[in-house]
Amino acid sequence: MKFFVDTAEVSEIRALAELGMVDGVTTNPSLIAKSGRNMAEVIAEICAITPGHVSAEVTATDHETMLAEGRFLRGIAPNVAVKVPLTEAGLRTCRALTDEGTPVNVTLCFSPTQALLAAKAGATYISPFVGRLDDLAQDGMQLIADIVQIY
Repeated sequence: MKFFVDTAEVSEIRALAELGMVDGVTTNPSLIAKSGRNMAEVIAEICAITPGHVSAEVTATDHETMLAEGRFLRGIAPNVAVKVPLTEAGLRTCRALTDEGTPVNVTLCFSPTQALLAAKAGATYISPFVGRLDDLAQDGMQLIADIVQIY
């Protein structure tokens, strides 16, 4: 089992890493924006704390710009995994980056079918939105069970 913390709070990540509780980190632009710091600097700092993958998310919505952002993010540190949305453009970007050897985390997954598409596109990781489904009175953990069964 691997434990990935979902935050951009460097002090929290450092504390958990010192306990041996962090195998990787997932983050997103809104979490980093709350710090008021430069995104690339925060990602580099997080990458230096943990040898595991650090998911850094693109902000673009079209394939070409996502691809350029993904390549930039991957250049920050060797343990960056590029996070893309589960959209048609995101899946195209996932395939292109995966073909280049970049690990990719596909986010905004709300169904088992979407998780299957992400896997087919070469995703290294899938980020199901369990909490958001629970907020909509749906069983978010059932989504996890369904994805596990499919994979």
